[in-house]
Amino acid sequence: MKLAEMVDAAARELDGAGVAFGHGTTNAYDEAAWLVLWSLCIPLDQLDEHAGRELDEQEQDEVLALVRQRIETRKPAAYLTREAWLQGVPFYIDERAIVPRSLIAELLAEGDIDPWLSERTLKVLDLCTGNGSLAVLAAMAYPDVQVDAADISAEALEVAQVNVEKHELHGRIRLLQSDGLAGLPGPYDLILCNPPYVNAASMAALPAEYRAEPALALAGGSDGMDFVRTLVRDGPSHLSENGVLVLEIGNERAHFEAAFPRLEAVWLETSAGADQVLLLTREALQQLSLRP
Repeated sequence: MKLAEMVDAAARELDGAGVAFGHGTTNAYDEAAWLVLWSLCIPLDQLDEHAGRELDEQEQDEVLALVRQRIETRKPAAYLTREAWLQGVPFYIDERAIVPRSLIAELLAEGDIDPWLSERTLKVLDLCTGNGSLAVLAAMAYPDVQVDAADISAEALEVAQVNVEKHELHGRIRLLQSDGLAGLPGPYDLILCNPPYVNAASMAALPAEYRAEPALALAGGSDGMDFVRTLVRDGPSHLSENGVLVLEIGNERAHFEAAFPRLEAVWLETSAGADQVLLLTREALQQLSLRP
C-alpha cells in the first residue's frame, strides 16, 4: 500500500468512527495525514514528496495501531504524538496541559498587535500559559522583551518548562505559578491571555477529545466569564501606563458583552473571524472600574 492510500484509508476509519477534531486539524483527512506521517517519522510538510512511497507490512501495522488508538481512546492526536504545532513552531505536549491552539498565535506571527506596542514594550505576560506556547511565540516575535509565563497548574508549568528549554529561551522566559494575576509582580506592557472561558452548558456537551484535556483550562463557570471577571477587575493594577491586554474568549462574545456592557473593546480579526479575540487598553479597564 502506498502512503497516499494509507492516508485515505486512515481518514475513512476516523470519519467512520465519528471522532472530533479541533486540536490542530479540522477534518479526518488532515488528521490522518498527521498520524501517518508522524508514525513514519516523515516531516508533516512532506506528504506530497512521499505520497507514492510503498509501505511495508510493519509500517502499515504501526500506522493502523496509532489510528485505532486515536479512535479507541478519543484522545487528541497531539497527546498520542506528544507534539503540537502552532504557527509552524513545534511544541511538546501531554495530558498535563491543554493542546495549544490559541488564535493569539496568529496575531503575534502577523504583527496585528504591534500598533498598540512601542519601543517601551519590554515586559510581557502570558497568563494561563499552559504548555508555554504563546510565551515562546511572543519571545520569538519580540526579541527585546522579557516574558513571564504564568499558570495556576504546577503540572502545566512542567510542560511549559520543556518547551522553554526546547526553544532555548530559558534566559528570557520566567515561569511563575499564580492564580490569575494575584501572585504576579507587574506592571506589564502586554498581557496575553487565553483563559478558561467555556460556559457550563458547552462544557457539558464537549466531545470526549476535549474532555481529555484538563477541565481547569477550559471551564469558565455558568457563563464562561468567571476568570475573565477577575482579570478585568485586576488588570489595571498589573498593566503599565500604555499597556494592553489581549484576551481570547472563543465563542463567548455574547456572554462577554453581557458581563461587560460598558467596556470598550477592540475586536481583532483572526482566521476564525473578528469576535473571538479582543484587545483592552489600560485606560478602558480603568474607566470601567470608575463607572458606577
